[in-house]
Amino acid sequence: MDNLISRVQLLAQTLLQSEGNSIYFITAASLVAWVAWRIIYSRLELLTEKTSFQWDNLTLSALKTPVSTFIWCWPATISLSVFLQEHFDSQLNWLHTLKLILIISIFVWITLRLIHNVEIYVLNQKKRDETTVQAIAKVARLFFVTIGLLTSMQAFGLSLSGLLTFGGVGGLIVGLAAKDLLSNFFGGMMIYFDRPFKVGDWIRSPDRQIEGTVERIGWRMTIIRTFDKRPLYVPNSVFSSIVVENPSRMLNRRIKEDIGIRYKDSKSLELIVEEIKSMLQNHPDIDNTQTLIVNFNGFGSSSLDLMVYTFTKTVNWIRFHEVKQDVLMQILAIVHKHDADIAYPTQTLRVDPDYAGVSDLAIKQ
Repeated sequence: MDNLISRVQLLAQTLLQSEGNSIYFITAASLVAWVAWRIIYSRLELLTEKTSFQWDNLTLSALKTPVSTFIWCWPATISLSVFLQEHFDSQLNWLHTLKLILIISIFVWITLRLIHNVEIYVLNQKKRDETTVQAIAKVARLFFVTIGLLTSMQAFGLSLSGLLTFGGVGGLIVGLAAKDLLSNFFGGMMIYFDRPFKVGDWIRSPDRQIEGTVERIGWRMTIIRTFDKRPLYVPNSVFSSIVVENPSRMLNRRIKEDIGIRYKDSKSLELIVEEIKSMLQNHPDIDNTQTLIVNFNGFGSSSLDLMVYTFTKTVNWIRFHEVKQDVLMQILAIVHKHDADIAYPTQTLRVDPDYAGVSDLAIKQ
């Protein structure tokens, strides 16, 4: 009996040693492969830095971590297979599936990293549309993640045709249950394709209290930073039912002012109008291709009203107010040049000299 136990122990020790040697060999091979990959990566990195073509840098950067992970994980599955085969007699078909899932995951990971690198690179360029770049990147990520999930399900033995059939019925149920979520999703798609605004635009809505600068356009909501620096989170579905004004796409900004001249300065009115019009026509920041009107517009209660209607070349809000200030200061100088002045509300009180200084009581008596 003792001899039998000794033989069993010796056999188990031999198996463990052979198994351990195999695992050690696989681990050592993984280490060698990883070191070789790091050396190859360093050499390739030096070569790509010398080229003016940036896509090789982006691709190499996307490969770095996923390939290193694959070098360690693939031998790990082989080591696991060796260990299980030594101790269990059951079928290990699931290890084959695990390897397929590993390959699919690494492929999707590399693709997502490449999309991210390209997105960052394009956004750093001067001539780019941030909204379009982000939209294309999101659609690309969604596409490859979906392909990866479907391929993984097929690797588990699921039928794609049955899955798609179930998806049609399930999609109807999910659509009814998540109506608001889907409406926000398609609202985001509408923004991306119709492009009523993009990231960085100043927008406002006369229908809602929405005004500010667009910071981010997501699949579910849009983030707007108001002018008092508060973040405003607007569901995308809102934009399909409201009017959105985009002042950032203005071609010009308008100056429209009603200027009142005193009635006693009526003799200088025509000269004032002509000089103001001439000043605007020669002003370097006024767009003379647009409508320009300077006219006597009517008799006010205490002033002769002039209408000044013109457009600036700039659409920048700060620069516009600088130009407007300069125009108004020049108009004031023209008015003063003709010994006239800007009117202010006045009332004329006429007192009958027969009753001057007499109280109401005295008048009644």
